[in-house]
Order: sequence, then structure tokens, then C-alpha cells
Amino acid sequence: MTLPVVFHDAYVARDVPAAHRFPMGKFRAVADRLIADGLVTGEDGFHRPMPAPARWLELAHDGAYVDQVLDARVEPARERRIGFKMTPAVAMRSRCAVAGTVLAARLALEHGAAANTAGGSHHADRAGGAGFCVFNDVGVAANLLLAEGVISRALVIDLDVHQGDGTARIFAAEPRVFTLSVHCETNWPRLKAVSDHDVGLPAGLGDEAYLQASREAVEDALEASRPDLVFYNAGVDVHREDRLGLLDLTDAGIAAREAMVAGAALRRGIAIVGVLGGGYSRDLDRLAGRHVLMHAALGAALARHG
Repeated sequence: MTLPVVFHDAYVARDVPAAHRFPMGKFRAVADRLIADGLVTGEDGFHRPMPAPARWLELAHDGAYVDQVLDARVEPARERRIGFKMTPAVAMRSRCAVAGTVLAARLALEHGAAANTAGGSHHADRAGGAGFCVFNDVGVAANLLLAEGVISRALVIDLDVHQGDGTARIFAAEPRVFTLSVHCETNWPRLKAVSDHDVGLPAGLGDEAYLQASREAVEDALEASRPDLVFYNAGVDVHREDRLGLLDLTDAGIAAREAMVAGAALRRGIAIVGVLGGGYSRDLDRLAGRHVLMHAALGAALARHG
């Protein structure tokens, strides 16, 4: 079975300068790499979302903030926290990325696994965005599927180098969603939230120790939460070459991590949806290659266990 993959041209907000700290061009690069590697059959092989409506976004975010983003009139202090000037293109990008994770989640429930080529905006909380995250796509998607009765329980596995603080805050009072964050303890955000399970790792950790800690945390979270659906934030900013990461993983280490997470869910018969998460290397080709490791691992595990 081929892994369903979601992409939209709007994922690239073209008015964000190429020199910006956030490598906006990586989303097109990931799509191109998926096609080049044969994981998606041409442009027509992608599933394409419609922009998320306000009523979805308000499941995870304050309504006034949602209105400000959709009208591209976010207050300057919040823009600074996000790291982008709020333009119509950035607002549309954010709506489509959220809808992409919702669509990928629905596809995962149907097929066993699926992936978005964006998403993982885990610093946005109910009050608003932060850290290059405008809307929390996993927060919206999990709340929507719960509200629809499509799922009864969800697990968020967040292995980005930064703590999933916004996701933790969104679901702090929601017992049906278990949040796991394995991150570098000394990296941003300095003020951490409280996930259901946090694993703060020391800076400089390499492949072997990282994989052992992550494997134990993932297995424990799966057993504790017994979810209908796993949301997997596969940030590659754990890589030793990443500009905003403080860990020391190699490409091989990330590939092993992706295979571990995909196999842990699918061998239990639990549907899993992958989202991109962080990755801030300037070399877009190498960065895209690291992100695509998640798609490849999900596809291989789906073929084995689906």
C-alpha cells in the first residue's frame, strides 16, 4: 500500500524572504524530493486540502486571535512572537497547513498511516502563535476528530528538538489526548510547559543515547494512552547540522528514529499521521532529504504492517 501524502502549493508563503531564519522553501523541496524518490507519483499523486475554516481553528485557538490572522492584522507584539509579519499569504499558508494535517489524519484512519508535508506547529497555543507557528495544526486536528466522534483517544508524539509547549497547553485539561515531548532541555522555549510526559535531554546527545531515550518514551506513551490515532511531529532539528538545534544526530540516527516510531504504532494496529516539524538548515536539498525520511519510514512500515 502506498503512503497517502498531503501537499498544497500554499505551504510556501512566497512573500517570506529567502534569507529569513525560517526556510520557507523547504516545503516545495520536500514535495519535489518525494516525487524524485518515487514515494509520490508526480504532482497528481498528492492529496490537496482546502483551507481550514475559522470554526476549526477556534477549537484550539482564541476566536479573536483567529479573526486577526484571517484578516492579516495581528498585533505587532504577537507578530514578533511568531517571527513572521502576518500577510494574506502567511495566513493562507497557515490555514492550509492545518487542513493538511486534518486531511492526513483522516487518511491515516482510513489507510493506517499518512503524512503531511507541513505541520508540526507546536508552539502555538490557545492565546496565539509563537516560534514560527501561527496555528497549532495537531491541536486543531485532534480536537476536530474528537468533536466529530471519529476518535476517542489520541497520542501526540513530539520528537522535535524544541518542547511542544503549545500543544501541551492546549491539551492540559483534555484527558483524551496524551502529549509526549522528547526535546533538548536547554533549547527554546526557556519556560517549558507540562506535557503528560516530558523527556528533557542534555545538549550534544548523539544517535545511540537519543534513540534509547526516545524508544523508551514512545513505548511507554503508547501503552499508557492506548490511542486510536498517533500524531507524530518528526522535527529534524535534532540533526547535528541544524542551526537551531543543540543535539548531535546524524541522518542515519534520524532514519532509525522514524522507523522506530512508525513500527511502534503500526505493529500495534494504531493509525499514525506524520507532520514535518522543525528543520532549519540552509541547504534545502539536504534538509528535504532529512524530512522525507519520515515519509519513507511510514511507507515502509505501512507496507509491512498495513
